[in-house]
Amino acid sequence: MDTADLTLEGLIHDLNNVFQTIRESAELLAADPKWKKVAGTLTRSVNRGQRIAGSIVETSRPPAEVGAVAAAAVEAATDYLDCLRAKPVAFDLAIEPGFRLPGDPAAWERVLVNLILNAAQAGATRVTIRAQSGRIDIEDNGAGIDPQVLSRLFEPRVSTKSSRSGLGLSIVRSIVTRHGASVTARNRQRGAVFTIQMPAANPA
Repeated sequence: MDTADLTLEGLIHDLNNVFQTIRESAELLAADPKWKKVAGTLTRSVNRGQRIAGSIVETSRPPAEVGAVAAAAVEAATDYLDCLRAKPVAFDLAIEPGFRLPGDPAAWERVLVNLILNAAQAGATRVTIRAQSGRIDIEDNGAGIDPQVLSRLFEPRVSTKSSRSGLGLSIVRSIVTRHGASVTARNRQRGAVFTIQMPAANPA
């Protein structure tokens, strides 16, 4: 095999071909009212996949509004939970106008999606995303975090669910720190809260 076939750009190109096939299949499904909702879910998933793939090779991106990133993450997480026929989660967004995120919007979307799904797996029925003064809090009303794993929560393969890979929160920390920010977790009276603190140079 030609090593050129294994370049990042080549892999992204092939992924986009896969996405295009799924998109075209979704368009066919959309013609049947019975499958319209599924088609919409597939289309949104393709859009998200292309954003993630594109972000890998892009080098210059304008800062993204937290509100737009949070809305995209809520939509992606809701689609995922719908596909699993999981218990629905309600969302509250309290975003300070003008709060922008440095770096890659698609990566920040992954952070929020992973935190939302983590909350859902902990039994949460409501998630609140607050963003102000250079800080983002993701609060849930789930079962909270087992104190025995709290100090290791962001390490790879650490999970309170035996059927889970334990990589979601490790990915969260990797992305957050790559953008110069920090992430912490703690329990509250009902549920848990994850806090992302932006660098001082990137206030709201």
